[in-house]
Amino acid sequence: MENIILFLKSVITIMIPVFFASLGGLFASLSGTLNIALEGLLLAGAFSSLTVFYFTGNYFLAVLSAVLAAAALAALHAVCIFKIKTNLFISGLAVNLLSSGFCIILSEKIFNTKGVIAVNVNQVLLDSNILLSVYSITGIILLLISWLSIYKTPFGYRLRSCDKNSEALISLGINPGFFKAVSIIISGVFCGIGGSFLSLNLAAYVPEMSSGRGWISLAVIFLGLKKPLGVLAASFIFALAEAFSNYTQGFLNIPADFILSFPYICSLTALILFSIFSKKQGI
Repeated sequence: MENIILFLKSVITIMIPVFFASLGGLFASLSGTLNIALEGLLLAGAFSSLTVFYFTGNYFLAVLSAVLAAAALAALHAVCIFKIKTNLFISGLAVNLLSSGFCIILSEKIFNTKGVIAVNVNQVLLDSNILLSVYSITGIILLLISWLSIYKTPFGYRLRSCDKNSEALISLGINPGFFKAVSIIISGVFCGIGGSFLSLNLAAYVPEMSSGRGWISLAVIFLGLKKPLGVLAASFIFALAEAFSNYTQGFLNIPADFILSFPYICSLTALILFSIFSKKQGI
């Protein structure tokens, strides 16, 4: 029983950053804008939260700084797309590269290192179970708020209309670009929370610690059929696959590289099957 509990804890730990990034990216996707900058936004949240916590020891300020940093970076991304008219994919890749490089520069300037940054030894850390519970509850609350805002509010109706009925919005004097920009900033807010969990749970910042979670989150959005509950389920499935691969490394006589790639193979397979299913169903 204890092993099952530890395994589920590992699954939820892996799931949290992917879930937050996916839920945020869902807003952008529903508006017809694919936000491929999720990876960089997660990284910005992770670095800023650890940096603020290092100097203040305050979890609230650390998470707040992560949200503001990722939201600001997302806003820059939105300006490039909708004001400067930069290509969506080029801008997203630029944000990912900017976030990675800027974190290294700041790390060297602030901590005199380009490597791992650990929290101040004098800081009082929350128990990992408490931190996991707080983020899990926050995730449930944001899931509910997201569902209500998407399906039960004028904002949600207009957001979803941006993708397929933008002409109708324009005829009503509503600017679809505004809702698309807001959706990208919302994805930044959610990524900031997810990124803060990465570093605060580890009590350290590791360069490139987002480790492809932003890219996986894009797949999760589509595997979840672009629905909040679907995103929750798809995030859990990916986390389950990764936790299983971690758990079996010491038990199965299989090359470690293959085991570590197992969750990504599962995601790719699921995405291919989803694409086939979508074409048959006309989704």
